[in-house]
Amino acid sequence: MAKKRRTIEYEASSGNVFADLGLPNPDQELLKANLTLQIFRAIKARKLTQAKAGKILGIPQPHVSDLMRGRARAFSAERLMQFLTALGHDVEIRVKQRRKEHGQVSVVAA
Repeated sequence: MAKKRRTIEYEASSGNVFADLGLPNPDQELLKANLTLQIFRAIKARKLTQAKAGKILGIPQPHVSDLMRGRARAFSAERLMQFLTALGHDVEIRVKQRRKEHGQVSVVAA
């Protein structure tokens, strides 16, 4: 007996999981998630303990733990950018004209 093929229903992503989930301020949340990922990578690349990273960032170790787990709700995007500069990274903000009605925010890691 032959198996029946089942069609799997899916919905294409918009490219922003926060928007796809209907969360408020999806562009801001995606920006913060990307910045947090870069902070995580910087801390790992420098082989810093969370305590040492906390001293560099000026925050207590439990807050570093939150960042390392992708939990950045307590921090603004601006503060996350300050963390990256404290970790020795340059942060560049570029504004350009968009052809579509709404623009987008993105983080590009060098």
